[in-house]
Amino acid sequence: MRTTTMIALLVCLLAGCQQDTEQTDAVVAIDETAALTVPATAQFGSWGVDLENRDLAIRPGDDFYGYANGHWLETYELPPDKTGFGSFLALHEQAQERVRGLLMELAAANPEPGSVEQKVGDYYDSFLDVATINSRGLSPIADELAAIAGIDEMADLITAFGRADLNGGNTPVEAGIEIDRMNPDRWIVGVGLGGLGLPDRDYYLEDSERFVEIRGAYQAHIERMLELVDYPEPVAAAKVVMTLETALADALWPRAQRRNRDLTYNLMTLAALQQAYPNFAWVDFFSASGAVPEEVNVNYPSAMAPVLALIEATDLATWRAYLTYHLLSNNAFALAAEVDDANFDFYGRVLRGQKEQQERWRRGVAIAAGRNGLGDAIGKIYVQRYFPAESKAMMSELVANLQRSLRARIAALEWMSEETKQYAFEKLEAFTANIGYPDKWRDFSDIRIEADDLMGNVRQVRAWQRAQAIDRLSRPADPSEWFMTPQTVNAYYVPQFNSITFPAAILDAPFFDSAADPAVNYGAIGAVIGHEMGHGFDDQGSKSDARGVQRNWWTEADRTRFEARAGQLETQYNSYEAVPGTHIDGAFTLGENIGDLGGLNVAYHAYRLSLNGAEPPVIDGLTGDQRFFLAYAQIWRSMIREEMLLARLKSDPHSPSRFRVNGVVRNMEAWYSAFDVQPDDALYLPEAQRVSIW
Repeated sequence: MRTTTMIALLVCLLAGCQQDTEQTDAVVAIDETAALTVPATAQFGSWGVDLENRDLAIRPGDDFYGYANGHWLETYELPPDKTGFGSFLALHEQAQERVRGLLMELAAANPEPGSVEQKVGDYYDSFLDVATINSRGLSPIADELAAIAGIDEMADLITAFGRADLNGGNTPVEAGIEIDRMNPDRWIVGVGLGGLGLPDRDYYLEDSERFVEIRGAYQAHIERMLELVDYPEPVAAAKVVMTLETALADALWPRAQRRNRDLTYNLMTLAALQQAYPNFAWVDFFSASGAVPEEVNVNYPSAMAPVLALIEATDLATWRAYLTYHLLSNNAFALAAEVDDANFDFYGRVLRGQKEQQERWRRGVAIAAGRNGLGDAIGKIYVQRYFPAESKAMMSELVANLQRSLRARIAALEWMSEETKQYAFEKLEAFTANIGYPDKWRDFSDIRIEADDLMGNVRQVRAWQRAQAIDRLSRPADPSEWFMTPQTVNAYYVPQFNSITFPAAILDAPFFDSAADPAVNYGAIGAVIGHEMGHGFDDQGSKSDARGVQRNWWTEADRTRFEARAGQLETQYNSYEAVPGTHIDGAFTLGENIGDLGGLNVAYHAYRLSLNGAEPPVIDGLTGDQRFFLAYAQIWRSMIREEMLLARLKSDPHSPSRFRVNGVVRNMEAWYSAFDVQPDDALYLPEAQRVSIW
């Protein structure tokens, strides 16, 4: 629930301003002819799946995820610096290593001062300059600490809340910008709630021994961090901060409710906002946030009054302790090792089960070359080197095939009327696909970056992010805008634009391999494409039309039938115990589960259509259908520490990897046939209990 930027989007991930202009100051010191050569053979095995990772002692019908990945799960040892590892993270690390190589090449080329290459390189170097960082201690945030210590009236507190995005702090009331769901051509200001230091409200409110221990460790961590700044009476201060955050958690909506788009769109004028919630200085808050809007969307209206009452009732001394802790914690990565290590002790070791910090260069790449850094600057060079034109062309063809498949499946739906189908076809035809990289690159000419001032660089980027966000309010929303860098291993759907996006870095094996068997590409990247398309038709995405306008385009009877099927899937996932004593939240993960199930069905249908009625050859004793499902299971291969898995169960709308495989295939007739799954197998579901939506 930490606020990192001013941008709030309804972006459905796969795993997850100033007008963008083509950068003209780039001095690309890299050989643009060195594009990746398309391999002659598949990168995994001989045709796209590493069969040695299977565990043939496991029956596919008992645990398909274990059958496909069991040997790897038994033999892989998770390094101490990782909270998890698998297909996604292996590809992520490959992208990081490539970016690091590009940064080193740029540095060797002595880029021109003020060029984008100098900026991204120096940002990265400033994070690696540990000696300078340590020598400065807490001085980089001395001004912010002094400002917090000087809060002696409510007006000062409201200003601190409004400026939280600039210093990385937390705030119970958050201002951001979002695309208007009723008018997707424009950006509007949204007001949300948050302010928690733990992943979700359940961490504060559940009474199990596990959460009680975490709360105790968190309070001790707050105390330790306050001691580092010589805060008066840190034990008592940590206790009141914990009490405050617990009260905040109690006021916030449960996570499943927060994703309900019928509840989270409440547009009102500023005057109406002031009238509805008069005990908060809204104009002062928005002024400190950078822009006073004429109207706002209140995301969680029934929770707003209790949170504002809590703000008013809590003494300023408690708020000073709260803001001091979060300022220190949220900037620990840019401060001396003593602070950084103390923050890692809780957020890494306790909360995520991570034994050691990641190598510093990996952290530096993530900070300097990520979306919240200067990621687009290196992304432009990344795609020149690592994303061949052939991959984009093949992906475009796959997307078109998946669209045709989904259209055919919608046409054949027996539960949907022809009237609703016509609107569904209209929405499907209006889909746009962004593949590899944006057509326009972000312009970083206004940012000043210095190699010996990490915290100064962080401030520069935060201020730039805020300026970009505020500028969006004065111009139409741009459907071609990207919200990930090309070197990101993920994909997403934006309902307001009705668009799907696949960055270059995910378009590599095991997700996409131009030399692999077609069954593999359909089962892997095909399922990813289908998943993102499926978000346009999941329980929330289906509330927007072809233009991205949030409205009901369903007949009442069709919507009722759809929700009944979705409810069956929700019930299935509620039954899965992912961590001892903790089940998947079927309502919270419903959109992603619909995306997974629909995506794999659409990908399978597209694969069969691509065969034009012929049967594919048997390879290594495996039919085409078997290879398709093995490819799907391979992309979700993952190992994760239990602490991190618990955090994801409480904060991530995606189901754990095992259930993204087993929970999906057990609903697909083609999987039963491919692996001869029988009623006595553990994953077997009677036909009447299998869910089919799209």
